Amino acid sequence: MKVILLSDVKGRGNEGDVIEVAHGFAVNFLLPRKMAVEATPGNLKQLEARKHNIRKREGERHEEAERLSASIDGTTLVMEAKAGDTGKLFGSITAGAVAEALAAQLGVDVDRRKIGVHGHIKTVGDFPVEIHLYMDVVARIVVRVVPEGGTAAALETAAAPEAEEVVEVVEVETEADAEEAVVEVEAEVTEEAEAE
Repeated sequence: MKVILLSDVKGRGNEGDVIEVAHGFAVNFLLPRKMAVEATPGNLKQLEARKHNIRKREGERHEEAERLSASIDGTTLVMEAKAGDTGKLFGSITAGAVAEALAAQLGVDVDRRKIGVHGHIKTVGDFPVEIHLYMDVVARIVVRVVPEGGTAAALETAAAPEAEEVVEVVEVETEADAEEAVVEVEAEVTEEAEAE
């Protein structure tokens, strides 16, 4: 069945597109929700008359998305979460939680379905997140997850230039060796911190 979309439908098309869809999808979903109308000769004539307005609205949406992207691209969003001693979260950070934090910290309202969190965020650290604002306009931010009560330290870290991180790999054969290696590394880190 041919229909004319009255609004953007994810995975199908944008406002003003004439598309072919299954009869049931059109009758049971698109038409009752006023997302589309049947592609009759009369409706197609009306569409041609409306094309200019549709293009103008698309241009405005694209410009607004570009402005928003420029303002938030590269921003670090700090989120607190309950975490254990190992840095593993009790739960996870979802796209909905990121949307709420964006609104609270930056005053930007974004639909959670447009936020691309790669997998679930289940540990403390920095995670890249993509926000699909409009068609091809994507803003990339960093979500910094800190344990509850660690916001001030995280903000200081975000403001300070990033230091080069050295990771030491230690091979161990038994659990006792692993615990001993962890104690040694913690002692070295403590000594370095005290020396600074």
